[in-house]
Amino acid sequence: MTEPSLDGAGLAAALAALAERDRDIAVALDRFGPPAPRRRPPGFATLLRILVAQQLSTRAAAAIWARLERTLGAPVEPASLHAVDEAVLCATGLGRRKAAQARALATAALNGRLPLEALDRMADEEVVARIAALPGFGRWSAEIYLLFALGRIDVFPADDLALRAGYARLRGIEQRPSPRVLRALVQPWAPFRGAAALVLWHLHGAATLDAGPSPAATEDRAL
Repeated sequence: MTEPSLDGAGLAAALAALAERDRDIAVALDRFGPPAPRRRPPGFATLLRILVAQQLSTRAAAAIWARLERTLGAPVEPASLHAVDEAVLCATGLGRRKAAQARALATAALNGRLPLEALDRMADEEVVARIAALPGFGRWSAEIYLLFALGRIDVFPADDLALRAGYARLRGIEQRPSPRVLRALVQPWAPFRGAAALVLWHLHGAATLDAGPSPAATEDRAL
């Protein structure tokens, strides 16, 4: 697929367009500065890291990830993960359920059920369908991958608790909107909803896959 990317000039242009149409975003950018690009390399390791990060603080997820890399090598590959049993994975800090889900991800990558190299050529909803079909993954996981790994500029993971909190802060309201309500509220930001998500994470203080101490505050409907 060919579309503006969620980094560099593409991100800068998207933020400028958002600031023109939404005064609250303009004020936030002026006060806190622009969010940094948050790209990760596409592929198995990033998907696995998204799985690891579910429902954990960024600090805890980073610690488990570091142990996985020490155990399996960096970057973590499907074959190396598939070659060890769940006890080895659990020794890194993964629970039994996540260890089983990690092995299922590796199996799908190895047998072609999840065509990792082809995801970049698929439409957003097709990528969501492919990833959400895996054990332990849902829409949130797929949308995070679309944003971080594929740089899709109009993807907004409304199930993310940090985004819901960031939106409440942006608008100066006390109650976080529900995911369903938030998806409707951010419609006016299209086709730059992914860039807007970076602004909201910036306001909240941390995003999934960051290394800082703030909570990732994520929720995945597949769990």
